[in-house]
Amino acid sequence: MHDKLLAVVEEHERLSRAMATQEVAADPDAYRRHAQAQAGIEDIVSCFRRYQLSETGIAEAEEILREESDPELLDMAEQEKHEQRAVLDALEGELKVLLLPKDPNDAKNTILEIRAGTGGEEAALFAADLYRMYSRFAEIKAWKIDMMNSNATGLGGFKEVVFKVSGDNVYSQLKFEAGVHRVQRVPETEAQGRVHTSAVTVAVLPEADPVEVALDPNDLEFDVYRSSGPGGQSVNTTDSAVRVTHKPTGLVVTCQDEKSQHKNKAKALSVLRARLLARIRAEEHSERSAERRSQVGSGDRSERIRTYNFPQNRVTDHRINMTLYRLGAVMEGELQDVIDALVAADRAARLAESA
Repeated sequence: MHDKLLAVVEEHERLSRAMATQEVAADPDAYRRHAQAQAGIEDIVSCFRRYQLSETGIAEAEEILREESDPELLDMAEQEKHEQRAVLDALEGELKVLLLPKDPNDAKNTILEIRAGTGGEEAALFAADLYRMYSRFAEIKAWKIDMMNSNATGLGGFKEVVFKVSGDNVYSQLKFEAGVHRVQRVPETEAQGRVHTSAVTVAVLPEADPVEVALDPNDLEFDVYRSSGPGGQSVNTTDSAVRVTHKPTGLVVTCQDEKSQHKNKAKALSVLRARLLARIRAEEHSERSAERRSQVGSGDRSERIRTYNFPQNRVTDHRINMTLYRLGAVMEGELQDVIDALVAADRAARLAESA
């Protein structure tokens, strides 16, 4: 680990020297690339420097213990050595986490797709509840929500809702939300007061850069039609809705939430790129016979990841056996405790693998 850390420090210094040259300073794109690369390792370098200071403190304390005879000085040196050893152990653990390979998608904006599963109208209503939950969480994080497409029901639910979340490190926080979310509650239409169980699937896709997923115009087929709302009621009187089909894969994306056909087309292509990138990544993963499956699971949408039990005011994440008895707060967007626990579990699993 020590050699790896020295190499990171050397790279940090190289980037600093390069940014000070006239050649890089005069090129905004080159300067931004260097600055981003340096920022990506800044935490490692800062932590390692604190680690080196603690090492120096221990060495100085040990020198006093070897050479001095004054009892008071010896006690002080022993205490200093003990304190610095504790700091060193903590920093070593922090450095191991910082050196873990980073998910290249973590800083990306994210497209969420929420679809009602088993449970009929109750599932559609819970899909709307989840959309609201993520919207509230985005507000807390100062992220931006941009609706991409939705298929609403007459009672206020969603058969499907697709939206983009933009902001700092969105994917790193939301990627563990992918999977099946199960709800247990008494529907408003239930006369006997029986608890029903419904399910909603959530897909979490990092937004794909056009450079990452190039789309050949010859592979795309576009259809335009008139947008419609619940019950077929006309939303506008122009053919602004867009359906794009990717012929090589058969993937179909529709977008009708904008009044502008041009904007709907752009959003549909953005969702298509994200789905294609997810497919490419899935194929890459499937080629590895011993793919890692950590405590937080693979994020596969067939997995039941969480249960929301309204009668008991309980939310349970099954991947990490975490149960909270404040479902109301969670549904209002207070997800950070759950997400932090999932991130910590993922880090612990990866640390165990790298040991």
